[in-house]
Amino acid sequence: MTSNDKLRQQSAKLLAVDADGTIRHLPRALLAALFSRGDLVVANDAATLPASLIGTHDATGRPIEVRLAGWVSVHDLRQFAAIAFGGGDHRTRTEDRLPPPPLSPGDRLSLGPLAAVVDQLLDHPRLFRLRFVGDHPTILAGLARHGRPIQYAHVPEPLDLWDIWTSIAADPIAFEAPSAGFALDWRILAACRQRGIGFATLTHAAGISSTGDPLLDLRLPFDEPYVIPEETTVAIAHAQSKRRRIIAIGTTVVRALESAANADGSIRPGTGVARGRIGHETPLRTVDAILTGVHQPGDSHFELLRAFTTEALLGEVSEEVRVHKYHPHDFGDSLLIERPRIAGERRDGPAKGAQTSGQRPPDQTRDTSRPPDRPRR
Repeated sequence: MTSNDKLRQQSAKLLAVDADGTIRHLPRALLAALFSRGDLVVANDAATLPASLIGTHDATGRPIEVRLAGWVSVHDLRQFAAIAFGGGDHRTRTEDRLPPPPLSPGDRLSLGPLAAVVDQLLDHPRLFRLRFVGDHPTILAGLARHGRPIQYAHVPEPLDLWDIWTSIAADPIAFEAPSAGFALDWRILAACRQRGIGFATLTHAAGISSTGDPLLDLRLPFDEPYVIPEETTVAIAHAQSKRRRIIAIGTTVVRALESAANADGSIRPGTGVARGRIGHETPLRTVDAILTGVHQPGDSHFELLRAFTTEALLGEVSEEVRVHKYHPHDFGDSLLIERPRIAGERRDGPAKGAQTSGQRPPDQTRDTSRPPDRPRR
């Protein structure tokens, strides 16, 4: 992360949308002031793999970049779903990257100190199943020495692995950073504790956000495994029993919790796989609010926000983001969106002390026309 990115993190802005439609602008450092005693914040503690590997397609001698994109079996480093690009690097926009050499099953790839084989093509010339040659220690050492974080053209300077680990990073099973968690520095976590706000974690294998190919992007997000500890489900049940809010830090937490949710909103502990998308037709059973980055209308992360609020209010949010020059992408500013209250439901809302840009009742109609997904760059 560059010095400019670090300074931006320290001065980051937050746009908050309350359940009644109030829009407010405030420094992200005041995030904890928007939560109430007894609320529960749930974050993704997945660390990020160095999932970009530069090398050579042995059959043709042509350059190739392999981006690990999905687990065949979690923690089994021998096999992955992967995306291939041709020569070049992240400084070129993903959609402008050269295609990879033609791939066939059995092709060998030389990826720095690692050797790999194309096991199977997966219905697209750039999507395939990769098998590393060697045992786990050899593969792990090769990834550590040669792998780089997956990144995009909006951050031209090469990132180090520690740049994409959040403050709570633990198990390295994500392919890209669960970047909403960058907002949770230790000052904010300490402020949450002082205010009596609960904190819990789960581990979700955050996947890639762009393949550069519009048709392949339509498959995103790929299936993403997760683990929800029993202590997290107990904390959720306690907050729900007190009618307090469950606040998800990022889209991955929403996907994990809603995938594991029972009909009454309770959560099953253990492992699972988040499949498919969450969008405007998805009823939320557990999560009351989401903290996320600034996404553009039409991208896959923005589509998930449609489950939290109305088309009209999201349009206002987009305009506020534009007018107030919020920074998008992984190291940018943040949005906090609380879903409207359901009749008969009591949940304490955030404190009403920050600057507002207007208060409007939520629109109860939804626009059913949805633009195609354009994952964030």
